[in-house]
Amino acid sequence: MTSEDAHRSGFACFVGRPNAGKSTLTNRLVGTKVAITSSKPQTTRHAIRGIVHRPDAQLIIVDTPGLHRPRTLLGRRLNDLVYETWSEVDVVGFCVPADEKVGPGDRFIAEQLKKVSRRTPVVGVVTKTDLVPKQQVAEQLLALQEVMDFAELIPVSAKDSFQVDELSDVLVSQMPEGPQLYPDGELTDEPETTLIAELIREAALEGVRDELPHSLAVTVEEMNPREGRDDLIDVHALIYVERSSQKAIVIGRGGERLRTVGSQARRQIQALLGSKIYLDLHVKIAKDWQRDPKQLRRLGF
Repeated sequence: MTSEDAHRSGFACFVGRPNAGKSTLTNRLVGTKVAITSSKPQTTRHAIRGIVHRPDAQLIIVDTPGLHRPRTLLGRRLNDLVYETWSEVDVVGFCVPADEKVGPGDRFIAEQLKKVSRRTPVVGVVTKTDLVPKQQVAEQLLALQEVMDFAELIPVSAKDSFQVDELSDVLVSQMPEGPQLYPDGELTDEPETTLIAELIREAALEGVRDELPHSLAVTVEEMNPREGRDDLIDVHALIYVERSSQKAIVIGRGGERLRTVGSQARRQIQALLGSKIYLDLHVKIAKDWQRDPKQLRRLGF
């Protein structure tokens, strides 16, 4: 086996401003949904690992929260998670959407990345190319080139799969030679309860007002097969908010909104588990949890 034929394995992470398309791109590369997506900024709160299996390589993609100017302890912890992640991976993909001008937030991230680029290659990724004409994509690539020196620069669209395989090739080319790190067929190393909590949060984020997304957290309290039934799993989960006014929004008039959240989440969870589920949802107030170290720990941050 020549060096070119050798099997490669390693870790890549996508970084960028909130809502730069990192989670959608992770899901497209993995071929299934491992990270929740939403039009709301800062949807991602965990470093979710998705595993790409190829005959020549195993690529583990770590989807990170969007780097932002933090206003809470939660925000600071999410930023710390990003810095921690990119210091441990083999290659970093810096995502900038094609439909937004390169701005101060992107330049700030580039300045941070320059500190790691001496030892870790950084690939520039222009995302969401399906939203703009080709000329604008070309202009964005030129604008991004001005920001820092990249190992490679590539435009992609997760929505229509444009150059997604090519991006996979680029990331793999930066990986060291090595054996598989995860068994065949495994697509993420996240516990099922974490993925379920995230799917519930994704459903709860749909259509809510801007001040609410950051205040929403979800925990799965209990998950067990129904006694005497091998085709049904009982899932009991709590949706946390910070104020009673937010609780009223999540529940909706006569509980209508919470029922919608439950039915949307149930469909996604059943697809994930391959089983029927009974989903029991309750909304609880945890006052100012984003700023409280004790409550953050309890909610898994």
